[in-house]
Amino acid sequence: MKGKRWIAVALVCLAGVGIGGCSIFTGAPGDVREESETMGEDGLVVPSASSQETEESSQTKPTKTEPESIPPFPDAERETKAEPMEDGERIVLMTDVHYLARSLTDRGISFQNEIEHGDGKLTHYVWEIVDAAFDEIELLTPDVLIVSGDLTLNGEVKSHEEFAALLDEVERRGISVLVIPGNHDINSRWASSYIGKKREPVQTIDAGGFASIYAQFGYNEASERDPYSLSYTYDLSPSMRLLMLDTCQYSPVSKIGGMIGTETYEWIDRQLEKAREDGVILLPVGHHNLLDQSRVYTEDCTIEHSEELIERLEAENIPLFLSGHLHVQHFMRHEDGRGIYEIVTSSLTTPPCQYGVLEYRDDESFSYYTRQVDMEKWARRHQSTDENLINFNTYSKTALKNIFYNQAYDAMKNSRQEEKGDLFVKLTEEQKKAMAEVYSRMSTAWYAGKGYEAVKGAVEDPGFKMWQEFCYPAVLYEYLEYMTADSVRDYNKLQSE
Repeated sequence: MKGKRWIAVALVCLAGVGIGGCSIFTGAPGDVREESETMGEDGLVVPSASSQETEESSQTKPTKTEPESIPPFPDAERETKAEPMEDGERIVLMTDVHYLARSLTDRGISFQNEIEHGDGKLTHYVWEIVDAAFDEIELLTPDVLIVSGDLTLNGEVKSHEEFAALLDEVERRGISVLVIPGNHDINSRWASSYIGKKREPVQTIDAGGFASIYAQFGYNEASERDPYSLSYTYDLSPSMRLLMLDTCQYSPVSKIGGMIGTETYEWIDRQLEKAREDGVILLPVGHHNLLDQSRVYTEDCTIEHSEELIERLEAENIPLFLSGHLHVQHFMRHEDGRGIYEIVTSSLTTPPCQYGVLEYRDDESFSYYTRQVDMEKWARRHQSTDENLINFNTYSKTALKNIFYNQAYDAMKNSRQEEKGDLFVKLTEEQKKAMAEVYSRMSTAWYAGKGYEAVKGAVEDPGFKMWQEFCYPAVLYEYLEYMTADSVRDYNKLQSE
């Protein structure tokens, strides 16, 4: 059936029909599918090799492409300490850091290949980005820093230990830190070192190891802990409680997608009831998405059967859910603007390398905005001679565009000629380059939550017309059409109604 479906859909695309879904999905950004792993001693896991699988994804529909008006938010002065909030809590949100221990790479050929043909993370500058970001947030005087999963590149035990040491330095500055795991953090078969030309497997950790390494960043201070997962609650103030949800699947090995087990739902029900009895605000945080933030990446990004969680949260009139995982700056509201909001903060190490600031008031209204890490300022202060860091704003955007260009070009290069029934798709070198360029430009803007700035130029580009003509490679075409349909506003600023 899949083969017949492909033939029919591809023929429709080549017949010149406009934007319409026609792809078979191959996975979430930067992720690959999981198979078996070998358990080592002391709960450590040694990864084994595997291959990707493909799955079908939902179709998308075009919408308007003009940006909507969003109330402006003043960015706090970077040289002046912000005044603490008097009527609520200020929360700094970082996610998908994908930290790699320095000892696990010599920045050689294997490491550079991972960067240049990866999913957009600037892992070769993760140490500088994290250092700069942690320096900056002190001036914001936040009540808490939340790191919502994918703390490490692929769950390397050394990366966890080194990152935890950096979080300890943040707490020594007087900022509380809370973490939850992401799908890359526990029982990962991709934990590796990158030395010279070789990528070698290294040890990862299990759930118990995660809770042990990050004990002082939520787990030892929790008000309540779920015995069936790494979920917990944390009293941020007398009037606000954080519901830190472990949405990951890692037993026996890590999976990309998110799910919450039956026992954990029972624990969540008790926490909702307790918050109501205690008269406190409950703010839920997870790694995976509550809502279908991406119509292309629903299966591996949205929590499986998330309608169960949505129903519980909306029954308690909880207005907001915070997440990451997608690596894209985004937000949306359930039920056509009547239900719960979800804000997805983009990956800290993916350009434009930013984090979120949430000001959540006692009346449960909130303001959210993002701040780009000022790497050029960091380079000046540290007297760096690295031209990429000195000119980071230009470099990082160009680097991301090149990565997305490589993604598209490699997909076409590796599929020079493919037979789909009686249909052959064969692209010239000029067509590949033109199509890869427009895909790269649109992806770079969309990841930053500012696709509306690029969408008009993209759809008028000859390369975009080629995507519409060929709908090939299909998974990238569906991704491109979704980005253009979704680019209607600036996703970096949100104020509750």
